[in-house]
Amino acid sequence: MPTAIAVTSADLVLPPTDPQTPPAAVLPDPGLRPLDASLADVQLLLDRYGHLVVVCPGHVPPATARRLHSVRSLLESDRIAIVRTALPPLGAAVLVRQLRQLSVCDFSPGVLASAARLLAHYVYAGAVLGSVARLDHVPVGLTSHVKGWLPGAQFAVLAGPEPQLVRLGSGDGDELTGPEFATDLVLARGQLQTEWPTTALAPRWRVRAVQEAGLPDSSPGWWGTGKLVEFAAYLPDLPVLYQLVASVRRETCHWCRMELIGDRCGFCGAPLPGAAPAEPAAASAPG
Repeated sequence: MPTAIAVTSADLVLPPTDPQTPPAAVLPDPGLRPLDASLADVQLLLDRYGHLVVVCPGHVPPATARRLHSVRSLLESDRIAIVRTALPPLGAAVLVRQLRQLSVCDFSPGVLASAARLLAHYVYAGAVLGSVARLDHVPVGLTSHVKGWLPGAQFAVLAGPEPQLVRLGSGDGDELTGPEFATDLVLARGQLQTEWPTTALAPRWRVRAVQEAGLPDSSPGWWGTGKLVEFAAYLPDLPVLYQLVASVRRETCHWCRMELIGDRCGFCGAPLPGAAPAEPAAASAPG
């Protein structure tokens, strides 16, 4: 029985990459659903699948995160994992799809939940922006901040794995450091007219295929402007994802006894004894 993957909004659900990729359960907005109905929704998923991994991006409203924790507390269930991620909206949607792909494999729920932190290191999530004046999630220097107000200025920004920002057409170089492994690229177009991700970025990063998706509703708020084209380069193939997760040593959580990889349990959040509080180091890049 596959572990259920749930999301906090429908715009985090990308089309599947293959017929075996299961759908994600969309948990309704707490403002539209009373608490007792939310409890019933989650209990139904637990009864059907046994375990539930909910991906809750850092940009969701606080009320949404509170509702998730309230539901888990009231159900007194240790079978619900709430996975937080700092990826921007389209990158978070890519991560959700990768977890959906892996949910049909032979990984335990604990390994699947803790794998999200590992997989996020291999999602190159960014955007082309018409302004960085209101960009809060990526460090912006004073010069770029001032130039962000200039009409016609465009910036290429990478939010992760390592933040980068370059001004396109500045003559100082407009290259973003990309992955050293084969990826596909997904695009989501906002109000900015540019083909830079397909004509410049994709060839430079040796992208194999480019797909387009709808722009997540939360993307303009995350990037600080509606004049954008959001993109994310990612590992698309299930065998590569499987090998990446399977190659990491598995541990048993000393608190809830779930399996995990990395240094923190995906279900209860307890760190491994003696583990540093920093993010786990990414495994060696796949071929």
